[in-house]
Amino acid sequence: MTGLLSVSGLSINFGGLAALSDLDLEVAEGAIVALIGPNGAGKTTVFNVLSGLYHPSRGRVTFRGDDLLALAPYAIARRGVARTFQNTEVFRRLSALDNVLIGRHAHIKGGVLGGALALPRVRSEEARARRDARALLDLVGLGDSANVEAASLPLGHQKRLEMARALAAEPTLLLLDEPAGGLNPTETRELMGLIRRLRDERKLTILLVEHDMQLVMGISDRVAVLDHGRKIAEGKPGEISRDPAVIEAYLGAPE
Repeated sequence: MTGLLSVSGLSINFGGLAALSDLDLEVAEGAIVALIGPNGAGKTTVFNVLSGLYHPSRGRVTFRGDDLLALAPYAIARRGVARTFQNTEVFRRLSALDNVLIGRHAHIKGGVLGGALALPRVRSEEARARRDARALLDLVGLGDSANVEAASLPLGHQKRLEMARALAAEPTLLLLDEPAGGLNPTETRELMGLIRRLRDERKLTILLVEHDMQLVMGISDRVAVLDHGRKIAEGKPGEISRDPAVIEAYLGAPE
């Protein structure tokens, strides 16, 4: 595997609080990498930096050789980085299909004027976008819910919908922020299968933040552990599960 994402010396402060301190992280192309750690460890802050929502105090982030810190969020998305959120951010009053179409908008080139004039090329693009959106809903198991209002979907389905919307942007790197949060064990097992398929069939690289250790240990190639903004361990799942520092900080010290 070759390097796709490189994070070096990443630090960010909020007032007097160091949310991240000198974080180094490498994500190989085609890998599934998990970020774990206690609440407040800085995991979502990493995602907010990678997606352009936060600008760090210092450090470097490169994606396929591009300096992500020099790019606006929309430009980062166009480079091939898409994300989901810890608290689902679906458009609740829109249908599932329209939610996915919103994720596709950056790839529709006709523009507002072309749509208003109903130009043939624009109509063709819109038809293709709808076909692609329906295919993504099928992929995440929501094919029968295309016309259902997003607010009516159960939490597990809303999380899948958010993944479909992220996939509509045709990313190379997919950032999943607590995708198993609030799911029952059956839904979590189904999610594990879906994430594996996204990597294996769609050739995605996946970086995920997650508290569910069954999911993390079951699908990750590598696991990095944060505690109070610092990386305290990184390795294969088996190595991490036996690391004394990780056990004490996060997995639970033996009595």
